[in-house]
Amino acid sequence: MSNRSDRDRDHRRAFHPPSSVLRLGDGVWTPENVTEVSYPEDGNDACFAVEERSYWFHHRNDVIVAAIRRRPPSGTFFDVGGGNGFVAKAIQDAGFRVALVEPGRGAFNALRRGVTDVVRSTLEDAAFDAGSIGAIGVFDVVEHVRDEDRFLSGIRRILAPGGRVYCTVPAGKWLWSRDDVSAGHFRRHTARSLRASFRRNGFEIEYLSHFFCWLPLPVFVFRTLPSLAGIRRADLRDRAAIQADHSLPAPLRPVAATAHRWELNRIGRGASVPVGSSLICVARHD
Repeated sequence: MSNRSDRDRDHRRAFHPPSSVLRLGDGVWTPENVTEVSYPEDGNDACFAVEERSYWFHHRNDVIVAAIRRRPPSGTFFDVGGGNGFVAKAIQDAGFRVALVEPGRGAFNALRRGVTDVVRSTLEDAAFDAGSIGAIGVFDVVEHVRDEDRFLSGIRRILAPGGRVYCTVPAGKWLWSRDDVSAGHFRRHTARSLRASFRRNGFEIEYLSHFFCWLPLPVFVFRTLPSLAGIRRADLRDRAAIQADHSLPAPLRPVAATAHRWELNRIGRGASVPVGSSLICVARHD
């Protein structure tokens, strides 16, 4: 009860990001310059059209919120590279104060979606003060960063001691395909490589699990194998292709729903899922 009251008081306070270079205008905080990132220019707008109806985006949200509730953040949760605010809005609706940090047009889509506090910037351009943030989320962001160590060490610099970072990434190096290239990915992780990456950059892993346990085989058959054979699929930057990719055939829906319930039960209890096409981890600034 007291935790909820504290969150309600936090929501009533005016948001001011811990940075001297950000200025408020048109409802968002921005620096003077915003650096380009490895993500399709129209990717946010294309995703915005399908997120509300996508099994993938909805289950990922459920997994993220379950992990956050199990290991709650301290202070405002900064969702870095948060796109259109689909995750940020879910976290906000769960009762946590969230600030979206997004360099693309998704920042304005997030405002339309109802995310209260928005920073239109990359993490580096935002120049947040050292040790000023209690919790950071990077959900399917790290794979878009060429220099992963520099990015994670930058997160560690701005996290307060004991602060947490929550992360999701595509899993399974063996699932690599042209779709990863098209999406602007530099890598897919294994549980071991993700754990090693965070430890190498000064974090202690508190929780690590796969999710989408049923999806590796379909990804391998319909993405990886065609890519290995040189067969071109529809470009996933195309809105029609994205909509098709985020819809399930009727016979598969009950299977996916059962798998998703099983995963959420385990993740909500702090147990791990041994296999899946995605990984989630919670790490603490040691």
